[in-house]
Amino acid sequence: MTKPFWNVLKVSPVVVAATFFVANSTLAAEVNEQATSVAQLSQETDNLGQVTSVSQFSDVQPTDWAFQALQSLVERYGCIAGYPNGTYRGNRALTRYEFAAGLNACLDRVNELIATATADLVTKQDLATLQRLQEEFSAELATLRGRVDSLEARTAELEANQFSTTTKLVGEAIFNVSDVFGDTRVGGADLQSNTTFSDRVRLNLYSSFSGKDQLQIRLQAGNIVSNSSVTGTNMTRLGYDVATADNSVGIDKINYAFNLSDAIRVKVDATGGELWENVNNFNPDFASSGRGAISRYGRFSPIYRQGAGGAGITVTFNPGGPLSISGAYLASTANNPTDGNGLVNGASTAFGQIAFQPSKVFNVGLSYAHTYQNNSSNVNLFGSTGSALANQPFGRVATTSNNYGVEATFQPSSKFTIGGWAGYTVATAESGANVGKNANAFYWAATLGLKDLGREGNVLGVIFGQSPKITDNEATTGEDLDTSYHLEGLYKIKVSDNIQVTPGLLVIFNPEHNDANDTIYVGTLRTTFTF
Repeated sequence: MTKPFWNVLKVSPVVVAATFFVANSTLAAEVNEQATSVAQLSQETDNLGQVTSVSQFSDVQPTDWAFQALQSLVERYGCIAGYPNGTYRGNRALTRYEFAAGLNACLDRVNELIATATADLVTKQDLATLQRLQEEFSAELATLRGRVDSLEARTAELEANQFSTTTKLVGEAIFNVSDVFGDTRVGGADLQSNTTFSDRVRLNLYSSFSGKDQLQIRLQAGNIVSNSSVTGTNMTRLGYDVATADNSVGIDKINYAFNLSDAIRVKVDATGGELWENVNNFNPDFASSGRGAISRYGRFSPIYRQGAGGAGITVTFNPGGPLSISGAYLASTANNPTDGNGLVNGASTAFGQIAFQPSKVFNVGLSYAHTYQNNSSNVNLFGSTGSALANQPFGRVATTSNNYGVEATFQPSSKFTIGGWAGYTVATAESGANVGKNANAFYWAATLGLKDLGREGNVLGVIFGQSPKITDNEATTGEDLDTSYHLEGLYKIKVSDNIQVTPGLLVIFNPEHNDANDTIYVGTLRTTFTF
């Protein structure tokens, strides 16, 4: 009579059974993994406990066909675990985690027995149990092999026809309902505004070639018109309006980021470079245009708008401690070869920042930016936040500026965040009648975020501050007369992981830093879809 193969190999049938079920349980797991989430939930909530006798299982009876196998594994090998309520649940589906835990325990015990050579490794009972297991599950295993073969064929087809092995698509779509309210617009004329329904769509292609690098190409289309066209001030602008509001599709961002070493991260922007995405902006709850603040000023400090849309490089050094250092250079007209433009001769920004985070509770940054803007780039010192005079203190003439900023975030608990920023700018006229003269600007803001308010994932936000204002000017263009205040309230409602609805209200007191102008209100309902 031919001897069973396990007898020829002189190994324990437990090892053979374990090997047999590794191969077949892996196949079964790959199918069951997609079939139900109930077993996974049970796996996560139940804790296994080691037992020393099969009699400890209240739901295992001597009449059960697998009783002897369990008894041997429990009492002879000591590698079977049960549940805290004293059950084994023999009819329950086996998860891959449970199989791995049981297999590891059995292998450890068998190795111990082999090392000590104090036990009979092969018994007739073991052989009979193994034969019965093979016969009992032969039909099921054959079915599983067929199902897995089908899945492998479908997977091969998908891999052969997929878009790319290195690229994934991440999209965002905004539906926005908005209106502006108030008695008059800046300048005294009646404020006339209609309720609008508009959109913005972004498609990001993220590619990685080494696993630690990333190439980003972003396409954008939208028709959200700036509120400044009806209010007469950029202070009422939404944080997600678009420059070309006709839903035409264009590539507005291309960059490549990689690690120069474990401590140095480099990002090269070919177009669409933005400091607030390249470095820490210290306003994590409200910085996003699609899921953050509703206003342009409420997203982050205007110092991060320097050089926006340009090309250049950003380097961040983070050795792993509480201190990190970032440096950047962005040129707004880097692609223009004409005189007064280009990578080094045109409008440009040199930026540096030191970030200090001694704990998860507190995070503070010190920022500096030196900016040169010439007439051809349409001087705009603060990225269309603050007053018109603050953005062009000398008119449309070449201007340099030294910008200083401090930013901080304080999070005493996971549900409560306080943040803010302050900035001071010294601008100098480089041409025109006021050449050599200086103007000073100041701005500040405070933010409050209450998380999980009403429902997990929801955020109530309040932002209050003063947008950029010219406080002193040596030129004949003068100073801002009074002080505007920015008040913003919003409530981010998490409908699902992919849908967020944000009602919000923006109030601008004394628009354009002039108390002769009436208060203006902007109401919005933003719905953001991510996919």
